[in-house]
Amino acid sequence: MDLHRYRFRSEWRLDASPAEVYAELERLEDYPAWWREVRRADRVAPDAFDLTCRSTLPYDLVFRTRQARQDPVAGVLEATLTGDLDGFSRWTITAVDGGTVAVFEEEVETTKRALRLLAPVARPAFRANHWLMMRHGQAGLQARLSTAPRL
Repeated sequence: MDLHRYRFRSEWRLDASPAEVYAELERLEDYPAWWREVRRADRVAPDAFDLTCRSTLPYDLVFRTRQARQDPVAGVLEATLTGDLDGFSRWTITAVDGGTVAVFEEEVETTKRALRLLAPVARPAFRANHWLMMRHGQAGLQARLSTAPRL
């Protein structure tokens, strides 16, 4: 097993339509307003943002996300990541009874020196940190969707 590679999958059940969920997830510039671990989202090109994320553990992850696929019909948002994380992330948004499921998948390699050095002992903490960040993201998005005008 490569200690610097991570594969994550999270499933968010949300009380909103797929179109509403897609619209919110598509707007990276708004993530800091509802996802407390996303500290900054700075547009650097029409299809790219520099993100700074920080969860419970005392380190920032800074990386560029470049849109690779935006398909509202299929409900897919996919991006390549470079920086402290190299790899990709993908949202797949589908309707379910009474709402939407947004599946987040991410496959990355850490390039940040401190994370690479600590991985042999801290890998479980890094995974827990990610889990907590995703839990907060789901709660933040649901709260935002609950107050947003309906599409």
